[in-house]
Amino acid sequence: MRKFSLSVLLSVLFIFSAIGCEPKSDNNDSLSLLLLGAAANNSGENLACQNKTLNWIIRTTPEANPWISVTYGSNRFVAIANSGTNQAMSSPDGITWTASNVSVPGSLASITYGNGLFVTVSPSSTDQVMNSPDGITWTTRSASVYRTWFSITFGNGMFVAGSGSSADPIMSSPNGITWTTRPVPTASTFPTVSYGNGTFVALSTTTGKVMTSLDGITWTARADVENISWNSVVYGNGQFVAVASTAGTNRVMTSPDGITWTRRTPAEGNNWYSVTYGNGLFVAVSLNGTNRIMTSEDGITWKGQVAPAEKTWRAVTFGNNRFVALSSETTGSSAVMTADCN
Repeated sequence: MRKFSLSVLLSVLFIFSAIGCEPKSDNNDSLSLLLLGAAANNSGENLACQNKTLNWIIRTTPEANPWISVTYGSNRFVAIANSGTNQAMSSPDGITWTASNVSVPGSLASITYGNGLFVTVSPSSTDQVMNSPDGITWTTRSASVYRTWFSITFGNGMFVAGSGSSADPIMSSPNGITWTTRPVPTASTFPTVSYGNGTFVALSTTTGKVMTSLDGITWTARADVENISWNSVVYGNGQFVAVASTAGTNRVMTSPDGITWTRRTPAEGNNWYSVTYGNGLFVAVSLNGTNRIMTSEDGITWKGQVAPAEKTWRAVTFGNNRFVALSSETTGSSAVMTADCN
């Protein structure tokens, strides 16, 4: 069905007013609802995944590696593993994958895309940063300082990485090549970072500390949250959503701004390791449990779903109307699963 824009509807109201036409009350109510609906969807966001149960399909990986992180950019999915022969793989559709060598083999931890580059960080490689224009050919870069870099994100023209070290836990770079350590307002590890709605968010997995930044350079401490292992955070539908893997009162929390957080109840008390958002739906995956997938339209109320295979699902992302998740088995049985929202 064709959608009317808010501007068109307002023009109709103006015409009614100009000619002195006053519709009946039931038409007024209908028009008011139509205007509200147009205003709510004026951003043009695709909400194709709402009110749907995802149909997940297992895909084959080119290497039996423990795949640990995946992202989407430049019309392709790119994933990295924390060990193995070829520790990177790329795919135009999330279904058919091609493996590639990396410039510095070692324990890779996280990947993101921005400014035309895929960028990875490592907690233990000699050179702890790599970047690639295509996810196939990789170039080694140096971190600002040698730390256990566990996550990386991109936003507002800046790459930001977080580490598991309380000394120098944040570094940033405008190009993914030259990195600078940034001062933080509180001594803590911040191995989980993300970006959304103009704000960087950094979470600790060991202290319950939270920081936010508008530029990735200057950071502000926020009120502590529950001290459990917050492994992943994403922004969508007006909310930051974080998931955790260790025991606690709740393993999900949400925030409209990255500052004030509210604990939520997950669909199941699993080790949730990754969360993403696409087309109106949050999707989280876990390492264990009966339902290793959970979904939510608002980040508050969650619904569990059985995965097509009981694997240690470690990472999930969204791109080109498709969710893609990876498992991190070390016994040669790692896999990819995909789900569409058409």
